[in-house]
Amino acid sequence: METKNVVDALSALAQETRLGVYRLLVEAGPEGMAAGRIGEELDLPAPTLSFHLAHLARAGLVRSRQEGRFVIYSADYQNMNQLVGFLTENCCGGRSCAPTSKGARHETVSRARRSA
Repeated sequence: METKNVVDALSALAQETRLGVYRLLVEAGPEGMAAGRIGEELDLPAPTLSFHLAHLARAGLVRSRQEGRFVIYSADYQNMNQLVGFLTENCCGGRSCAPTSKGARHETVSRARRSA
C-alpha cells in the first residue's frame, strides 16, 4: 500500500463519526448494511452520514452497492488488511510478534487504561 493511501485512510479514520461508521461496518461483515440503518444505529441525519460515507469511500475504506432501492455499504476488507499490514510491516524488528514460548504474552493495555 502506498504511503499516500495510508495517510488518506488514517486521515479518514481520525474523525469520531467516521471511525464509528467504519467500526459498525466492520462489525456488520461483508454483507454490509443499508445506509438508512447505519444512520439509525448511529443517530446520524442522512446528509451527515452521506458526507462521512463519501469520505470513507474516497479513502478506499468502504464500498457501496445498490440493492433495489437501498444503498448497501460495507468495509473494504482488502484495503483494511493492507492498511494493517503496512502499519505492522516492521513490527518487532521484522521478527514475528507472536508469543514464542508457552505462556509468554505481549502486554495489552485495556480500553479503560488507554483512555485514561
